[in-house]
Amino acid sequence: MSEAPRRSTRLNKAQEDDSKGKSKAVDQDVEMEDSTAETAAPKEKVLTGKELEALAIADIKQHFVLFTKSAKTHETRFATRALRSVSSLRKRLTAPILARTIASHYDKEDAARKTLLGYIGADAASNITAEDETSTTKVDTPEVDVYLHLLVMIFLLDQGQLEKGIELSNATVKTVQDLNRRSLDQLAAKVYFYYARFYELSGRLSEIRPVLLNAQRTATLRRDDDTQSTLINLLLRNYFHYNLYDQADKLVSKTTFPEAATNNQLARYMYYLGRIKAIQLEYTESHQSLLQAVRKAPQNNITAGFQQEANKLLIIVQLLMGEIPERSLFRQPVLRKALAPYFQITQAVRVGDLNKFQETLAAHAPTFNADKNYTLILRLRHNVIKTGIRMISLSYSRISLRDVCLKLHLDSEEDAEYIVAKSIRDGVIDATIDHEKGYMRSKENVDIYSTNEPQHAFHQRIGFCLKLHNDSVKAMRFPLKAVNTDAAEVEAARDQERTLVQEIAEADEDMDEDHDEL
Repeated sequence: MSEAPRRSTRLNKAQEDDSKGKSKAVDQDVEMEDSTAETAAPKEKVLTGKELEALAIADIKQHFVLFTKSAKTHETRFATRALRSVSSLRKRLTAPILARTIASHYDKEDAARKTLLGYIGADAASNITAEDETSTTKVDTPEVDVYLHLLVMIFLLDQGQLEKGIELSNATVKTVQDLNRRSLDQLAAKVYFYYARFYELSGRLSEIRPVLLNAQRTATLRRDDDTQSTLINLLLRNYFHYNLYDQADKLVSKTTFPEAATNNQLARYMYYLGRIKAIQLEYTESHQSLLQAVRKAPQNNITAGFQQEANKLLIIVQLLMGEIPERSLFRQPVLRKALAPYFQITQAVRVGDLNKFQETLAAHAPTFNADKNYTLILRLRHNVIKTGIRMISLSYSRISLRDVCLKLHLDSEEDAEYIVAKSIRDGVIDATIDHEKGYMRSKENVDIYSTNEPQHAFHQRIGFCLKLHNDSVKAMRFPLKAVNTDAAEVEAARDQERTLVQEIAEADEDMDEDHDEL
């Protein structure tokens, strides 16, 4: 038998053995994958209704501990941590949960227990178990009492029970004012917010204006930053609701918004300030305030309504300033639908088409009125005309006033002559008018880098960066104990140096005396 057939048979056997080994390995891998899949993906346990209630009650009790700790240690960060969880807890609040929590933290004969259970409803009392009754412990801090009242207010607001909410909020506000405790400042701010919300939904917002003004004056005297910032925003919202912009401007000029306010309150204040400045024709200051409002606001779906309102006003102010907003702003998923009418207005202003502007304004007038931006959008008509004249001056070196009138859809040539003359005086275009022959002659384009425009833009960017740096430095926190320890160590080192210097000086004096004796 030759060597070639022997080698071929050996290769065939080796290939068969390799294929058998690979198949066995594959089978083992499949079995191992199946076994690991069974162990790595256990079935998720579905919580029952009672277990979900128990978890919610446990979270509320944990908040009680944080409020108590905040009151005893005078550290506001514990209360802040508890109040941040209110938004997630709000989705899980039900009448049985509130009833069981109230029953486990008040005695049976306590008046507060009967009052709160009465607001929740008689059916909720039937959910109280014997375990809740036996684990009753007297509430030892007013913060826990006010927090329970706040949770009941939120529950009534979600249920649409406005009359009960107004009654309970009035009593809670009076309780907060009578207690006069600094550990209640953050809770008081929340209470005032929902207090105003109940009256706003009831159409009685003007009734609480004196109460809010008195509370704001008191919070300023006590240096209560949380309540003060909340009340200033509530008063501005109250004035805007009734279109009292002069009174809102007086409030802003007579008060100082606290620097230690939260980002949410600062974003609201900047939005209100931007609207006031826009109405007063101070578009540059309005633009800066609205930019801060958009940047300070949380970027999530919860604040989508605020982002939409702030960006609507920001777009109008940019157009009134002669700037065109970026197209990417209108493509954001949260803003796309809400900013659709404003996108059409922006296109009309960018092109300078007066007909398209009028059609868009007439088609979306109800939307603009609901946003309270209709008056500001009417001011854009002059900007549309100016944009059209600027485009005409760039396109034609010489054009008759009659053609200008036709392109801008004006009523007469006299109107076109007046508008062109005003644009020349305002610096919108660089041109001259020949009144006898009735045409406009544009001058040569000037290099923008030979003007002061780049310097102004660079100055604005530097100012923004410096302000951001200062705000970041102010927001830095340092632990008080560590600072005290470092200061004590530095002082001890200085005392040791003084002692050492004094000993060296005394030793030098002794050596001088010995030398004199010799």
